[in-house]
Amino acid sequence: MKCPFCGYLESKVLDSRPAEGGGSIRRRRECLACAKRFTTYEVIESMPLYVIKNDGSRQLFDKSKLMSGMLRACVKRPVPIHKLEEVADEIEQTLQNTMEKEVSSSHIGEMIMKRLKEIDQVAYVRFVSVYRSFEDIQSFLAELNSLKGE
Repeated sequence: MKCPFCGYLESKVLDSRPAEGGGSIRRRRECLACAKRFTTYEVIESMPLYVIKNDGSRQLFDKSKLMSGMLRACVKRPVPIHKLEEVADEIEQTLQNTMEKEVSSSHIGEMIMKRLKEIDQVAYVRFVSVYRSFEDIQSFLAELNSLKGE
């Protein structure tokens, strides 16, 4: 590992521990030339995942977009942000585990709806109302009635 201070290519590892819930390893290192210490993170390299949008275009998967959609649905709701981060991490991990290179945005939306329904029903209804683009009040009421029936 190249030292960020002097550029020397040799260092020794002083300490290693899991970071970010086990998704990476944090290593504390010391340069063998200048003796300064620095921290590195080792993560598993994942293959890129593309989202196929409704118009047929493709975009690189971006977890922050997933988070922003859920955050908008949870405005002024008692849903902790760490819970939404867990959901986003789980969805991303599930998508990576499928080993597919492309996934439809509708599939991701369904995954989000399923999780929001478990967490907060008002946030679920908010997300569904935007995601499904209800044309009239009847289709919206039908969704509310199905939620009430459960």
